Amino acid sequence: MIFAIEEINNSTQLLPGVTLGYKIYDACGSISQAILSSMALINGFKETLHDESCSRPPFVQAIVGESSSTPTLAIASMLGPFSLPVISHFASCACLSDKKRFSSFFRTIASDYYQSIVLAHLVKHFGWTWVGAVSSRNDYGSYGMGIFVKTAQQLGICVEYSETVLRTDTQEQLLKTLEVVKKATAKVVVTFIAFGDFIPYKKLIAQQNITGIQWLGTESWINSQTITDTNENRFLTGAVGFALQNMKLDGLRDFLLNVHPDQEPKNELLKDFWETAFQCSFRNTGGSTAGCTGSERLAEVKNEYTDAIEMRMANKVYTATYAIAHALHNLIKDVKSSTNSSKVEVPTPRKVLEYMKDVNFTAKTGEKIFFSNGDPVAKYDLLNWQQTEDGGMQYKVVGGYDHSLPMEQRLKIYQEQIVWVENSRQVPVSVCSESCPPGTRKAAQRGRPVCCYDCITCADGEISNETDSSDCFPCDLEYWSNESKDRCVLKAIEFLSYTEIMGIVLSLCALMGALVTSIVSFVFYLHKETPIVRANNSELSFLLLFSLTLCFLCSLTFIGRPTEWSCMLRHTVFGITFVLCISCVLGKTIVVLMAFKATLPGSNVMKWFGPPQQRLSVVILTLIQVLICVLWLTISPPFPYKNMHYYKDKIILECNLGSAVGFWAVLAYIGLLSVLCFVLAFLARKLPDNFNEAKFITFSMLIFCAVWITFFLAYVSTPGKFTVALEIFAILASSFGLLFCIFAPKCYLILLKPEQNTKKHMIGKTTNDHHNHHHQLYHRSPSCTITIIWTLCCLIPVFVFILK
Repeated sequence: MIFAIEEINNSTQLLPGVTLGYKIYDACGSISQAILSSMALINGFKETLHDESCSRPPFVQAIVGESSSTPTLAIASMLGPFSLPVISHFASCACLSDKKRFSSFFRTIASDYYQSIVLAHLVKHFGWTWVGAVSSRNDYGSYGMGIFVKTAQQLGICVEYSETVLRTDTQEQLLKTLEVVKKATAKVVVTFIAFGDFIPYKKLIAQQNITGIQWLGTESWINSQTITDTNENRFLTGAVGFALQNMKLDGLRDFLLNVHPDQEPKNELLKDFWETAFQCSFRNTGGSTAGCTGSERLAEVKNEYTDAIEMRMANKVYTATYAIAHALHNLIKDVKSSTNSSKVEVPTPRKVLEYMKDVNFTAKTGEKIFFSNGDPVAKYDLLNWQQTEDGGMQYKVVGGYDHSLPMEQRLKIYQEQIVWVENSRQVPVSVCSESCPPGTRKAAQRGRPVCCYDCITCADGEISNETDSSDCFPCDLEYWSNESKDRCVLKAIEFLSYTEIMGIVLSLCALMGALVTSIVSFVFYLHKETPIVRANNSELSFLLLFSLTLCFLCSLTFIGRPTEWSCMLRHTVFGITFVLCISCVLGKTIVVLMAFKATLPGSNVMKWFGPPQQRLSVVILTLIQVLICVLWLTISPPFPYKNMHYYKDKIILECNLGSAVGFWAVLAYIGLLSVLCFVLAFLARKLPDNFNEAKFITFSMLIFCAVWITFFLAYVSTPGKFTVALEIFAILASSFGLLFCIFAPKCYLILLKPEQNTKKHMIGKTTNDHHNHHHQLYHRSPSCTITIIWTLCCLIPVFVFILK
């Protein structure tokens, strides 16, 4: 401060013709002594008030001090009513920013509000979510730590414990605090401790040999050379904290080295300093202490006083003094310009206070000085304590904070330069629970802080793609979670494919059925002139074989990826071909009935149901189904549909019926013809004929109806591609039933019993002979055996399929 005042007094630019004076008091770290000193400064340097004290202006225009926050609170609150500017260089408590309580207070050090917040962000940056806290039991510690804890909680950081210390605490009290630190699981301790409170506390830590803790400090002690120069403080290796920005004051070192007691013989403070620096005494005590001669040289001493490189706090005193000078300069300048007088009376503190609020200048160090609500802009250096090669300790700048910069540029950290606790290059870990990996979410443990949690795997269909996710998020409708639950993937699309085993088997069965039908057609064509082929209208037999071929082939349209055309084609082709097939069978059944009626005397019924009428009936019956299908496709045709409701983890690609009425109308018409055919065939099964085709039609229709009734029961409960497979199975089973029951006995006679394929065997001699011959032929033919075996083969797999 004296250095700054002498610079100002020697300046021709600042306060020309005005000399500043000063009076220095030692507050001794005591609130009461600080108040007494302040009273003396405003009361003419007397420590007691009298009647004239309040009737005249204070003897000083401003006060620089105090260093600690608590004494400064007392001074600022007491001097506020007198409008006497108080400007502190080191009182950083956030509480001092309250301008209603401290209207005349200013400071050149930033409020701890910013330091507390940036400390919390520093903890967050390194991933520490579980920390301990130790603070001073005073305004500096309580306000600073309070802001830190509040900000830390907002950032998801938990404080395991919060202890307080004071320089006057007994060793027992300090040990109790250390016991909490030792037993805690947090490996990072944030300190908001004043320098005077930290000294006894750190000595006890060294004695207790507490190691393995990452310490975070504040500007009060993090840049103290007194601590770094002591070997017992090796446990603080790796400590990180924020300190005031360092500035170089040109000329200060020379000024400090030129200080000598002889310059001011009455200055007892200089004598005390000299005796401490050189370990000598001006008083002849006769003890072991050498006497001070005055020839000692400060340039030969290396300590904090002579080290003018680390001028962090000293720079704040320097700028505080210059701030007062600039306020006085602007005040005097305005007074001179308004009065046109070269002589100016001593300004009152109230006037100085008004001009202090508008101070704005650039210091010699290049620092921009102005007050926002009485506080300067927060700027810090990030320091890291590291061991030197000779085993000593030093701190190194590894980053910084500048509140005047944009948000994303304020905090800078050079992490690769940081040495952590126990000289490690790895960032220490301090968490209550390990991080939850992607695919899991955090679940808080009952009765514990939010930082203590269990990791719960996300449910099926939900993911978390971040570490320490609080929730799992559901995938979109067409997506599903992968096995690790950290990514949504497209759901598997299921449909009956030609490449899977079931699709291949059904395709082969369909092709085999079409091939067998073609072979039967070829055999019938070769033997078309034989009685057994010509019986019951060979034209209907060939048309039935053709329709059966189409029935087998139409099942192929149900296999493969559903498209708009395949969906419309599969059900309509199936409905039309089956109606054509059943129409032919119905025609053959009617032919059998009409043929028997025609053998009766006087009957002329066959002329009403001859070949033309048979063809016409097939065409009309088929056209009715065609009309139903056309109406279905016109009103509401089937279409491809992604069924995402039956299974959660996959999509069933199927054909939506469009109109359920159309689909069931098609099936109902087929069922109606089938029942009619079955009833007529059943009635004609005992008609006297050597080869009565009605009984074979009866068995074929029995199988047909049994298969489709079973299909209806299973259709409503079978999911996905199995519904399609079941429908194909029903088509093939009923087609094979018709093929084998109607044509197998005929092929048996054509190929294996050609001697019975004659007109004589077909007609017989008498009705009784015909009847007996019929039973012999029936029992000799394999039709019953084939029918029974085929029925079992059809129904047993269907029921097994349903049960599965």
